[in-house]
Amino acid sequence: MPAASRARSAVTAALVRRALRKLPLRARFEGIGTFGLGGPLLEVRDPAAFHARIGCGGLVGFGESYMAGEWDAPDLVAALTVLAAHTAELIPAPLQRLRGLWAPRHPDGERNTPDGSRANISRHYDLSNDLFALFLDHTLTYSGAVFRGFPASWDRLAPAQHRKIDRLLDLADIGHGTRLLEVGTGWGELALRAAARGARVTSLTLSREQRELALRRVRAAGLADRVSIELCDYREARGEYDAVVSVEMVEAVGAEFWPVYFRTLDERLAPGGRVALQAITMPHERMLATRSTFTWIHKYVFPGGFIPSTRAVEDTVRDHTGLRLARRDGFGAHYAETLRLWRERFAERAHEVDALGFDETFRRLWTFYLAYSEAGFRAGYLDVQQYLFTKENPGR
Repeated sequence: MPAASRARSAVTAALVRRALRKLPLRARFEGIGTFGLGGPLLEVRDPAAFHARIGCGGLVGFGESYMAGEWDAPDLVAALTVLAAHTAELIPAPLQRLRGLWAPRHPDGERNTPDGSRANISRHYDLSNDLFALFLDHTLTYSGAVFRGFPASWDRLAPAQHRKIDRLLDLADIGHGTRLLEVGTGWGELALRAAARGARVTSLTLSREQRELALRRVRAAGLADRVSIELCDYREARGEYDAVVSVEMVEAVGAEFWPVYFRTLDERLAPGGRVALQAITMPHERMLATRSTFTWIHKYVFPGGFIPSTRAVEDTVRDHTGLRLARRDGFGAHYAETLRLWRERFAERAHEVDALGFDETFRRLWTFYLAYSEAGFRAGYLDVQQYLFTKENPGR
């Protein structure tokens, strides 16, 4: 518990009630009353602790209060979707303008320098391959899928992940003999499918855990002669490739390094080549408003991460590379369904998560992360895009 003064907690309680009264939500505070216009229920079991945490940590404290069990919701995604849809209204305009004075700022140690990126990536992706395998499907694909229709079901998740991967490979024109650079390996499914088409794949990752398992999967598939998986920062990549594919990697780069990231893709791409990129995005105005803010997601899930807007991606590519935007498609509703399936699977296998050594606080953390992310897509606060960028071939 943070040490919050009585005055600070009282001001926080007043601001929280002011925000809740205008929302389509029922917020029930034990021993105090219920606020909101009606809708999904949010139950605050320990109002004093809830207000103290928010008063000291803002939205970081809101997430920490959930981790501590001080509040809950029968339908967590529904409650968080309401909050995500009204994010800009939760904090009074005068306080929004003074965000730089009260909002926590990013620690210098989490900048995505080459060393910082290795540490940031390790804190998430090196948690445990076994943990991720508990809630991902057998393809071990940890990014938004593309379904044929809704609602999605668990048995349709793996085919939907292959549909997403194949769409990216088609955009990049991956076929027999293609020299492909993949920036961000995951657990190797895209590299496997590209190699099965006859491509020669060089895949880069900073996660030792992911590389180890991806290499085992490549060897088991008999594709070790076509796939090289390197423990390598994207800035250290060398060589020339006919195509580059990168799936939900730009979010881990950090705004400071977006120009370097996109220049690297351009420099590694042969003339006439293609870049297929999948990226989570957010509205440009919200991106600008939160650019310097240290959030709960940064502290507990993705240190150093920052989600761009479509405008930020396209402006950076235009201003820092010779690449040309050829196509962009959004499918945020598909990501919401992907996250729902992961979240439900994680809940179903809670006892197995516990057996791996992850305690109740961690399980509440991970539940909040998956629900928080799903709510962002359901509210339209988040979206996901597949981009195709092309590089001119002066010789033609």
